[in-house]
Amino acid sequence: MKYLSLILLYTSLSLAQFNPGAKQISLANSDVALSNDVFALFNNPAGLSQLNWREVGIYYSPAPFGLTELANGYIAFNEPFSFGSLSVGGMTYGFEIYRESKITAAYAYNYQNKFFVGASINFHTVSIQNYGNDNAFYLNIGGLAYLTNDFRFGFSFHNINRASFGNEDDQIPVILNSGISYDLLTTLTLNAAIEKDIKQKASFMFGVDYDLIEYFSLRTGFSNEPSRFSAGIGINYSLISLDYAMFTHSDLGVTHQVGLIISFGRDGSRKEVIRNHLEIK
Repeated sequence: MKYLSLILLYTSLSLAQFNPGAKQISLANSDVALSNDVFALFNNPAGLSQLNWREVGIYYSPAPFGLTELANGYIAFNEPFSFGSLSVGGMTYGFEIYRESKITAAYAYNYQNKFFVGASINFHTVSIQNYGNDNAFYLNIGGLAYLTNDFRFGFSFHNINRASFGNEDDQIPVILNSGISYDLLTTLTLNAAIEKDIKQKASFMFGVDYDLIEYFSLRTGFSNEPSRFSAGIGINYSLISLDYAMFTHSDLGVTHQVGLIISFGRDGSRKEVIRNHLEIK
């Protein structure tokens, strides 16, 4: 009975609730127009072309809603080239009774340091003990534009081909997300987004990212569908960024997650290096 209940919980919880990484979750996933680290691979691949350095990231959530059976982890790698950025990553979610895995590859292009586009292909598998397994390919696309030096617009469209598992429609969420990001100060960024799963109500998301001091960031955010409050911190030193995030669920309690990003060849804070690379004054 316990395992049956867990399987029902798995199928009722959209994987959209587990978008990585820790920084993104601390901002309530409102960062579609920010997307300035390697985990943009899963959220808005267009943002990868803002990075002119190699980057690898690892994210882990050990017990969402207090259940170790819901543990999920991601890994991502991005490599910039003169013709654009190439990225690859993977995800695992679940335990021996029910497990989902995904491999993702993406390409992103920077046009005149103002407009960014990206696309990713995903190979997603699901396995349920005693019921077998299935897999699907689906496509994500994303875009990002600097409307001014400090103001950005971004969007993403997940599963545009409406792939699904088995004979049931919409087993893999089809999600549209669009939003804005504004650098109120060089150390303070405001993010807002609206996300729409075609099977769910639209969700408004808002997040604040504040670099308190050179090596320490504070973040917070909220969303309304479901009602969720999030917060987190980032420790940024040399080529390493260590992030922690938590979010609350009105019925299921608090969830914790951590992320580690290693940036090879980045000299300075993430925001400063990106602005310099894009020649933003």
